[in-house]
Amino acid sequence: MREHQLNRAFAALADPTRRAIIARLAAGEATVMELAEPFAMTQPAISKHLKVLEGAGLISRGRVAQTRPCRLQPGQLKEVAQWITAYRTLWEHSFDRLDDFLKD
Repeated sequence: MREHQLNRAFAALADPTRRAIIARLAAGEATVMELAEPFAMTQPAISKHLKVLEGAGLISRGRVAQTRPCRLQPGQLKEVAQWITAYRTLWEHSFDRLDDFLKD
């Protein structure tokens, strides 16, 4: 299940509009209309992006009166960051070994 969620998170983050939405939500929760403002697309198009992000576990949507504020879900972002960190560490170690080899 974890790998499936990780795949969904990376697929969701592959889109620049969804990454921009994540960046905006890093500053705090926002409504769909607030999230749609900077984009040249319709509110239904933004809602589709939000459904993808929500399905990937990257955001959640609440309900306050007639608004649906969106907020980041840091747990799934932490999983993505941990996966990337593991591979970054592997590559850094490989480059360090290559650097040592080239110095000799």
